[in-house]
Amino acid sequence: MKSPHFGYLRAQSLRHAFELLGANAGEAIAIAGGQSLLPGLNMRLSSPRLLVDIGELPELKGMHFGGHEVRLGALTRHVELLNCEMLRERVPLLPRAATHVAHAAIRNRGTLGGSLAYADPAAELPACAVALGATIIVAGLGGEREIKAEDFFVGLMETALQPGELIIAVRFPLRTPTTRYAFGEFARRHGDFAVAGVAICAETEEQRIIAPRVVYFGCVDRAKIAPSVSTAVTGLPLAPTNVENIVDAVEHDLDPDDIPGWRADTRLHLAKEITRRAIGDLLQAPSRHAS
Repeated sequence: MKSPHFGYLRAQSLRHAFELLGANAGEAIAIAGGQSLLPGLNMRLSSPRLLVDIGELPELKGMHFGGHEVRLGALTRHVELLNCEMLRERVPLLPRAATHVAHAAIRNRGTLGGSLAYADPAAELPACAVALGATIIVAGLGGEREIKAEDFFVGLMETALQPGELIIAVRFPLRTPTTRYAFGEFARRHGDFAVAGVAICAETEEQRIIAPRVVYFGCVDRAKIAPSVSTAVTGLPLAPTNVENIVDAVEHDLDPDDIPGWRADTRLHLAKEITRRAIGDLLQAPSRHAS
């Protein structure tokens, strides 16, 4: 299929982008990398009257590391997440997830803000944002506001963005000596969207897991904390242990549908196996670059 007819304008500044989006509220969509948007247009999943190109706005670029968090501009490319040494040291879940994002050509163009705004339930970065407890900074002509990642994704490919607003940056907490991460996914081929996947961030105290945030993707309608699995993980000792009760808890959090090529029970089985492996990784002693 081909996309519907639409206009195209390149924003000259962030305010110009807000003005274009505000003047065409409901009929304009921002485009940066376009790696999710353009296929969606071609499949007639979206029919905007105007595309507003924000891909060169300097206000949306850059990485800024502070004492306890890093602020990543919305135009941070997937390849930058993958290759940044500081992120591998301080927020290693992001580079690990980025290795699973599509293929090199798409990673070179796709952006963090675009992935979060598109909110595909099979995408890795929305799940990581929720697992990490990220804060998404959005702005429009009415000013800036901050939204917790767990409140940002409100439904199937639906977000808390209001008409005329853009994601301008995302803040991620930095790793501490007590932080551990785990990540796993199953896709038909490396680089395809996940059939089932999980991202986990947890703290440790007295050789036990505390405050885990377990988030699934690929087998859910949106990125959100899995409460039953997160509760089951809480208190686990940092040693090899039986995790079958945690695997059983997956059924309380997930109820996937049949999709072309995959039955619901198969997707649930994959989610359980990925959970078992991810918990095993979480309980292992982390190396310097492990996630």
